[in-house]
Amino acid sequence: MCGIAGIVNLSRTIGPPDRALINRMTDVLAHRGPDDRGIWLDDRVALGHRRLSIIDLSAHGRQPMANEDESVQITYNGEVYNFADLKNRFKLAEGHTFKSRTDTEVLVHLYEELGIDMLSELNGMFAFALWDARRQELYLARDPWGIKPLFYTQQGDRLLFASEIKALLQDCGVPRRVNLQALHDFLTFDYIPGAQTAFEGIFELPPAHFMKIGIEGEMTIRRYQEPSFLVDDSIGENQAARTALELMEQAVERQLVADVPVGVMLSGGLDSSTLVALMSRKTAEPVHTYSVGFNDSSFNELPYARIVGDTFNTIQREIVVTPQLVRDMLPKYLSYIDEPYADGSAIPTYYVCQLARDEVVVVLSGEGGDEAFAGYETHAAYQVSRWCKRVPRWIRRGLIAPVVNLLPTSDKKLSLEFKLKRFLGGLDLEPAQAHIWWRIVLTEAQKLELYSPRVLEQFRPESPERHATEVYNRSDAKHVLNRLLHIDSAVFLPDDLMIKNDRMSMAHSLEARVPFTDTELTGYMSRVPPNLKLRRLRKKNIMRQAMAHILPPVILNKKKVGLEMPYSQWLRRELKDLLLDYCEPSRIADTGLFRSTGITALVEQHLSGRFDHGRALWGLLNYLMWLELYIPNPADVAGRFQPDQTYEHVSF
Repeated sequence: MCGIAGIVNLSRTIGPPDRALINRMTDVLAHRGPDDRGIWLDDRVALGHRRLSIIDLSAHGRQPMANEDESVQITYNGEVYNFADLKNRFKLAEGHTFKSRTDTEVLVHLYEELGIDMLSELNGMFAFALWDARRQELYLARDPWGIKPLFYTQQGDRLLFASEIKALLQDCGVPRRVNLQALHDFLTFDYIPGAQTAFEGIFELPPAHFMKIGIEGEMTIRRYQEPSFLVDDSIGENQAARTALELMEQAVERQLVADVPVGVMLSGGLDSSTLVALMSRKTAEPVHTYSVGFNDSSFNELPYARIVGDTFNTIQREIVVTPQLVRDMLPKYLSYIDEPYADGSAIPTYYVCQLARDEVVVVLSGEGGDEAFAGYETHAAYQVSRWCKRVPRWIRRGLIAPVVNLLPTSDKKLSLEFKLKRFLGGLDLEPAQAHIWWRIVLTEAQKLELYSPRVLEQFRPESPERHATEVYNRSDAKHVLNRLLHIDSAVFLPDDLMIKNDRMSMAHSLEARVPFTDTELTGYMSRVPPNLKLRRLRKKNIMRQAMAHILPPVILNKKKVGLEMPYSQWLRRELKDLLLDYCEPSRIADTGLFRSTGITALVEQHLSGRFDHGRALWGLLNYLMWLELYIPNPADVAGRFQPDQTYEHVSF
């Protein structure tokens, strides 16, 4: 696990890349790779690297790394778990000289054999830049699930790229302006979806895509992989459970390969508990587990984590996140993300990663399990909605909805009141829109009440749903549930969960691996009939069947909670002063983006207990903190950025 950075000239008429700049870009990523650093330059390209040593700890693993005649150079972040198989299958040792035991060197020689088509062979998490000096072509590539980040910006005749935005900002010519569309989308979801970022003119390479910069500086971005949901109806439930168990075991075994200690982030949920159980089968030593909890019992899963730890005799460590610990991280944790981000699991993940780094360098993490095995409430809600739509609309709207709306507001995790109101609100929507409705924080009308007159005058937002509906419409899945899973894996997983997973672990120079994104496992589960994945209303049915005789019944049968903080409570009490400070009317007015009256109304409604605006206010608080950290003049906005027309976006 590492940090990468680079500069490429798009014109032959300008001088060589700035050595001082690539040094600054590389060094600001030191937390991603504290063990070594390296740069490589020629007349057109500069590549930088910070190394976190995981495999082959010797100097032979130093990057940027080259082939024998140095015509191919790579700076690479990630792990390709099937690198040994690729080395054997393509007989790379017969035609190439290897100087290390790293997966990096396998990528270099695999490119020599297959070109950029090698991407379809890789099973792992990665972001890399590869320079082909003979062809004068640079490739930027990112893994299919967006586990590893890669950002870029075009500044005149140069393209800058890096693992984190902060490296791009080392160039004083990169403007720091607010992207209004990203703001609009962030207020909808508490994260920023798609290739856009919070900054005008800075983009993220989408998952499963590569960018090619040609000899004349021409740029194209292409998709190299797309999940397929062509179901095999011959697969039965018992067969699916047996095969899933085998593939999960293989995925865990592949991701245990390391020359450093490995542990597990254990929440107490089904996914992380499964990883502990399977890892305990593959290692002779006790598994090290790291867990986080809260004093609010509806958010706290530590009792379940302890049950798993005791069952498999793990060496357990845990931390309880308090309002004071959260206060200590605000706004510091945003400096590791570089963008506004309000997923309530980020700060707890930061602390549990800090705990783990005292003992291990790699942890396994459970992201991806819900997407592969159908584990979200929205999946069950879709199933229930098919039955409820048989009830006449006048009964639903005239009798049921008024009763549900009378339920008192609750700030408990996934309260019945929240689930019923969300369910009824999306019942008459099309499946994709209903699926998205569960994740919406502020509606379009609510957001328009927050914007300043200047923003309203110059900004015509696109629909925040556009990324999800585009995935839904292009999916080859015949069944609606699989189309919803496609949305989860293509939007929610990379744009929300993987941000937290990557940035909070790398803040501590800790590598987080995600076995449930293994391509063999996900490929198989996409072919399993959807009625087996969601058996009546039993979410993750296949995983539960697979682990039936391995995990304790209390873990197999518990409801999904998910890692999140009780910020609704804290913003009313322990963090109230922080909320009122950042939402003070004159401070809001100074941003030039918001109307203080709109935000004040949200704050007052929440503090009174009449409404639970916790998610919205946590998002606004994080956005306002980000503004003060990164944007010197927030009112200097230029509307939605229009990509350079020389970019050719092609999907195949």
